[in-house]
Amino acid sequence: NSSQTRTLSFFLGGFPAWETTRMWSAVPLCSTHLLALLGNLTVLSIIEAVRSLHAPMYLLLAMLAVADLGLSTSMFPTMLRMLWLEAREISFGTCLAQMFFIHTFTDIESAVILAMAFDRYVAIRHPRRYSSILTNSVTTKICVAIVKRTALVQLPLPVLLTRLCFARVSKLSHPYCLHPDIIKHAGSDTRVNSISGLFVLLSTLGLDLLFVFLSYLLILKTILNIATWRERLKALNTCISHICAVLLFFIPMICLSMMHRFGKHVSPQAYVFTGNIHFLAPPIPNPVIYSMKTKQILRMLCQR
Repeated sequence: NSSQTRTLSFFLGGFPAWETTRMWSAVPLCSTHLLALLGNLTVLSIIEAVRSLHAPMYLLLAMLAVADLGLSTSMFPTMLRMLWLEAREISFGTCLAQMFFIHTFTDIESAVILAMAFDRYVAIRHPRRYSSILTNSVTTKICVAIVKRTALVQLPLPVLLTRLCFARVSKLSHPYCLHPDIIKHAGSDTRVNSISGLFVLLSTLGLDLLFVFLSYLLILKTILNIATWRERLKALNTCISHICAVLLFFIPMICLSMMHRFGKHVSPQAYVFTGNIHFLAPPIPNPVIYSMKTKQILRMLCQR
């Protein structure tokens, strides 16, 4: 349509009343990012330095830390630039690149959480065969498969967005670029983009959540078959850190997805709060939760 032209940039949103609070908002934002960097880099350095930690569970923990670092780093620059330099504008290409990396690291984290659920199931269901079932080689193949799956489903999304026209000033709901947020501002037919985005969501995060739920049903069934309550509690205790990661990651994700697709009258503050909880919260507590529940990592932290 000749009356429609693609805007070369978007305007970031997501900070209500930011004119009076933007400098103060930058302080907790920087603190959040620094804590995420410190915690996840510490976990990675300990796993790299201690050879006894080169085991399946810790390889998955290392990949979770990489995903958290990637997610936090993908979002932080535009948010800080917006708060400190009052620069809301982001170019079309930069926005697509940021969107790709945010969704990529989110999908990787979701898949790693699923792999950790499988790890916990094998450890509880087949404790004597655990080391033979889940070897380092198998874990490496799982990690490679996660990256391949994520790249395969995420690469088409920014390509499809380049076919759209954006006819009006596009102000996003968040201080970073997300696929469902971008297509809401398109002035052309977005059915293909919406269907593709929904397919990616259901085939990655949706399936991962389903299989995590099924894994815990099997874990619960196995625990109930254990004879004594002490052994049941000991088995359940090995899953506490993972359960916390599952809840912290998937509950805000489900709420944010529902709001973008069905919440036409949702307030901007609700978008901001839910989005920031989903993307900014997990990178901070994940290393703390797993460090406190892992004796080897906790011992290394105490020595430092």
